[in-house]
Amino acid sequence: MRYLTKRRKRIRARDQSLLLQFFLSRLFFIWLLVFLLFHLSFFKRNPWEYDVLKNHFISFYGFISLTVSVIVVGSCAYLYYRYRYDAIKQLIHRQKLAKMVIENGWYETKQVEEINLFENKSPKTKEKISYFPKIYYWLEKGLIHIQVEITLGKYQDQLLKLENKLESGLFCELVSKELHDSYVEYVLLYDTIANRISIEEVIATDGKLRLMKSVYWEYDKLPHMLIAGGTGGGKTYFILTIIEALLHTNANMYILDPKNADLADLATVMPNVYYKKEDMIQCINQFYEDMMKRNEEMKQMANYKTGENYAYLGLPPSFLIFDEYVAFMSMLGNKESTAVLDKLKQIVMLGRQSGFFLILACQRPDAKYLGDGIRDQFNFRVALGRMSELGYGMLFGSDVQKQFFLKQIKGRGYVDVGNNVISEFYTPFVPKGHDFLKEIKGLSESRDNREEMKDL
Repeated sequence: MRYLTKRRKRIRARDQSLLLQFFLSRLFFIWLLVFLLFHLSFFKRNPWEYDVLKNHFISFYGFISLTVSVIVVGSCAYLYYRYRYDAIKQLIHRQKLAKMVIENGWYETKQVEEINLFENKSPKTKEKISYFPKIYYWLEKGLIHIQVEITLGKYQDQLLKLENKLESGLFCELVSKELHDSYVEYVLLYDTIANRISIEEVIATDGKLRLMKSVYWEYDKLPHMLIAGGTGGGKTYFILTIIEALLHTNANMYILDPKNADLADLATVMPNVYYKKEDMIQCINQFYEDMMKRNEEMKQMANYKTGENYAYLGLPPSFLIFDEYVAFMSMLGNKESTAVLDKLKQIVMLGRQSGFFLILACQRPDAKYLGDGIRDQFNFRVALGRMSELGYGMLFGSDVQKQFFLKQIKGRGYVDVGNNVISEFYTPFVPKGHDFLKEIKGLSESRDNREEMKDL
């Protein structure tokens, strides 16, 4: 079977005390080596008699040797923990998986006879495990892979729904869950915060934007981003980070900030930044018209091919970045609100092939302003900072089975990259002193210079 070619460490019943077994087996040999170094010459010179050995080991020399050996063993244990922490964590994970099976009773036993060849007594019986589910574990590139064999047995339902146990028990975040022929594979992100990247590492290439070491927004395949989060959660810095990264590409950007706050300041260093209601409505209409125009123009191109997108034709993507979306919609009357929603609905439905993408940010994605299935079209969803259970339900769906925990780390939240799996997320780290206005101004001017050179 396919999973057999991928297995690394199989989880067995005896692994429930794996950590203790590991350290006792390794540390004993270290202690024995130190012990022999101290006492080997004594054993060679003296007879192995009880009184001789007793007097030797209770002497001051024996006390010194014991103390030194304990210090050496303790130092080795500390160094192993200090420099091989990942190896110890893997042992802990395997031990927890074994305990999970045993404590939940997901195994079977049988009675076997224990025959003693040296005693003429009737054989005794004892329990022996006859079935233990096949579970395989390995850590690779910061991701924990756990494969569980599916045999249509009586424990199948439990083994198919391990995600909550694995996340809380291993203190990791589920990245994906895939059902294959005869096994299910759970992939979890190990040490999530260690996968955080700096703003310099945020790169947009080949239709995807890197946001963590193992998290990408693949806007060509799973278009449109929805960002939710309260004040102080890092939402604005996250949007500015995306803008700065996209300025390194040939992408066109249109930025709307109805509260005339941080994003509106970008109007001094780059074009297409709007904060007045009439200007924002006009921008949305123009964005929609440009999308429809490109859809028609693409079909007329000589190298147009059915099923291919804008990138295949060498066209640049366009992003409409909309901060405080709900606040803007609440400013509109019924007629204006309906017209804007209609345009946005068309963009999220038709924008993928032509390369027109939405990035909407709000404090809470109220269904009132994201109705008619619009919210479901946002494949990449991020929740930052403190949010209520209702807010999480609005963003990720009310039927999501996920335990959300608050950590006082700016830029921390949860993400669904489009696979309906919600994972812990950290926005790219912005170093102290980083000046977004200065950096974006430089990138915008550099882009203008490139465009002028092309025209010449």
